[in-house]
Amino acid sequence: MRDAAPQTILLSDYTPFGWQLEKVELTFILAPRATRVKSRIAFVPNPGAPAQDFFLHGEELTLISATIDGTPADTHLTSEGLTAKVPDGAFTWEAEVEIDPANNTALEGLYMSNGMYCTQCEAEGFRKITYYPDRPDVMSVFSVRIEGDLPVMLSNGNPGKKGDGFAEWHDPWPKPAYLFALVAGELVAHSDHFTTRSGKPVDLNLWVRPGDEGKCAFGMEALKKSMTWDEEVYGREYDLDVFNIVAVDDFNMGAMENKGLNIFNSSAVLASPETSTDMNFERIEAIIAHEYFHNWTGNRITCRDWFQLCLKEGLTVFRDAQFTSDMRSAPVKRIQDTIDLRARQFPEDSGPLAHPVRPDHYQEINNFYTATVYEKGAEVIGMLKTLVGDDAYKAALDLYFDRHDGQACTIEDWLKVFEDTTGRDLTQFKRWYTQAGTPRVTVSEAWDDGTYTLTFRQETKPSAATPAPQPQVIPMALGLLNPNGDEVRPTEVLEITQAEQSFVFEDLASKPVPSLLRGFSAPVTLDRESTTEERAFLLAHDTDSFTRWEAGNALARQTLLDMAAKGAAPEPAYLDGIQAVLRDASLDPAYRALMLALPTQSDLAGTLKDKGITPDPDAIWQAVETLRQALAEHLQDLLPRLAAETHVDAPYSPDAEQAGKRALGGAVLRLLTRLDGGKAAAAQYAKADNMTLQLSALGCLISAGKDEAEVQAFYDQWKHDRLVIDKWFGLQIMQATPEASVPTAKALTEHPDFNMKNPNRFRATLGALAGHHAGFHAADGSGYALLADWLIRLDPVNPQTTARMSTAFQTWTRYDAGRQAHARAALERIAATPGLSRDTTEMVQRILA
Repeated sequence: MRDAAPQTILLSDYTPFGWQLEKVELTFILAPRATRVKSRIAFVPNPGAPAQDFFLHGEELTLISATIDGTPADTHLTSEGLTAKVPDGAFTWEAEVEIDPANNTALEGLYMSNGMYCTQCEAEGFRKITYYPDRPDVMSVFSVRIEGDLPVMLSNGNPGKKGDGFAEWHDPWPKPAYLFALVAGELVAHSDHFTTRSGKPVDLNLWVRPGDEGKCAFGMEALKKSMTWDEEVYGREYDLDVFNIVAVDDFNMGAMENKGLNIFNSSAVLASPETSTDMNFERIEAIIAHEYFHNWTGNRITCRDWFQLCLKEGLTVFRDAQFTSDMRSAPVKRIQDTIDLRARQFPEDSGPLAHPVRPDHYQEINNFYTATVYEKGAEVIGMLKTLVGDDAYKAALDLYFDRHDGQACTIEDWLKVFEDTTGRDLTQFKRWYTQAGTPRVTVSEAWDDGTYTLTFRQETKPSAATPAPQPQVIPMALGLLNPNGDEVRPTEVLEITQAEQSFVFEDLASKPVPSLLRGFSAPVTLDRESTTEERAFLLAHDTDSFTRWEAGNALARQTLLDMAAKGAAPEPAYLDGIQAVLRDASLDPAYRALMLALPTQSDLAGTLKDKGITPDPDAIWQAVETLRQALAEHLQDLLPRLAAETHVDAPYSPDAEQAGKRALGGAVLRLLTRLDGGKAAAAQYAKADNMTLQLSALGCLISAGKDEAEVQAFYDQWKHDRLVIDKWFGLQIMQATPEASVPTAKALTEHPDFNMKNPNRFRATLGALAGHHAGFHAADGSGYALLADWLIRLDPVNPQTTARMSTAFQTWTRYDAGRQAHARAALERIAATPGLSRDTTEMVQRILA
């Protein structure tokens, strides 16, 4: 067990490892409670490193033997590794350790999932497998031999010899230990093949448990699309003879990009129309693309240290977003990403967990797999592409791949290829990597006889992570519209580099209406005085899909804020504007569905807090319910037509066209349910032939309180399918009223199918409660108390999931004194738990700070 109060690790303290690894040979003799791991590693001194003691990481290992050049090693063991006296020159280290996969509930290192051996080594799990320099800048080729009685035994790279009770693998590409993978179990393969553009044949396998074979076809097609896209858009070919994906039930993350052997949470790869929703299909497509794209942006070029995590994750998230935009709807994808960023990353940036895209210190690296590193990291890549242009971006990426192939790199290496390609000085732009916080851009305007002036002021609130923020480079994409709705200045990108900066537009016939932050060109908060009439105008006429949606979203937000804080009535301009958008059959149904979605209740709470108003979760919930009812009544004559328009007669397909229709149909059904008490939803549930329609109807029935028979029927129908039952758990909590959400969650934790050791089931239940804004933030503190109870129980079993779930508390200081007292009590109770893990200790301490 690691120290629960470790020393802080600083970026400024980075020192190269004192030795290089020429090759690594591993032998695994599998046994559930006593797996033996033999390692043989060839070390040579690193001429670029300072003198240092020889130290290998190792945790929860039983050392059987250790030799150097065949002689017993003089070692000193600690809870975090070992030191040894080594020769001045090259030497061979050999060790044998014993580990206990069956009791490894943390799901790090080598563990067992329902009888299957599986690994998860990112970030620092390999040290639970054997003694090793477990850091990303130490790279080597690996040869692996697996011995056991299981029919399928997989590791990284290309297959080698295979016989009765053993299988050998060799990965010719140097990699850090975090990319090591091993899987062994009773598995069956859904197989296919791919030929690269240079003619190299590649065998593709998606390995699953018997019975899941029918859920593999979509994932395989997504993989092949990803491989083709990466060749066409980035010029990157796959580089091994085989690509394996394995579906695992017990997995802390969505998936892992281990070289040639991707390990996926079952929920992120298994799909069928009967058991998966359209959103599941889209998520699976994106995650498969993300992990495959890591083959170059993460594997062939990795990060020098964990402070550079955004180098691989931000870039790869950006690449998978490009892929999804090409496969589906680019405007819809951009809006969805913005909604997600505002819901997850903006609160992180403005609260106690704020940190730069590249942190400069950490205690537990598992706690920095955050929305800031991933999603904001991707936004930074997008801004860079916007600033340099498509051609220069492509040239810089080609140089990046050529210059740094096989290396462990830094953000400085990444930015240098852009400077060398374009001649730009990116010193100021680098602040996006080194400063925490979301810039607020305040906009004012002036009009004088044909001359229009926009003045931008940028400010980022100081924080513990960044006490004195400096002005950043902000690409502001904008267009200008005249009073008739015609675009008089097409989209152009202004570069805001100063704390205050003005831009002048001349020779205009009339005062324009600005369309600002088109395409969400920078992850900032835009603050500009705007009238209801202007927002309605942009909702009706804006030529940019994002800012048109943003105008409707802003109208909805202001309407809800006024309703929650002032008791105002729903804004007629918003209701009329949404009606006009919905009538426009030329618009993508998925886009119109997004137009019907309201700002999240957490987003509204944050906005009220920014305005100096203490948010009341119950008042926000009531405002949202009232506005949804007003929408239903205002649109009641249009809803039947839309329901008919979105009906799909063709056989089910998860493609963008059908999925868009079902998305709009689901939004329409939710409004119809408010008018007919659930009759349309009951009819849809009875005849639904796919999970999207069935689950949408069930959600409507739960919200209408007409669900008792269907909830039980759904469980009886799908109790054999673990992933569908995850949906069943979550839906009941998410659709509950505020007063019913905590009791519902508590009851479900007592259900025989609840299993806290399975991350998917735990997140489906307690994660759903944390996502129910008014329920989790119940005035009596019951939501806080229930989550705290379960985090305390989970921490000894799975610290990583516990720490990540604790972020539900990060906005606790927004609320009134009573709620704050309840939240603080829950957090302090977690913090006071004896033996609390390092992961959770760090997170709770930061949230309480």
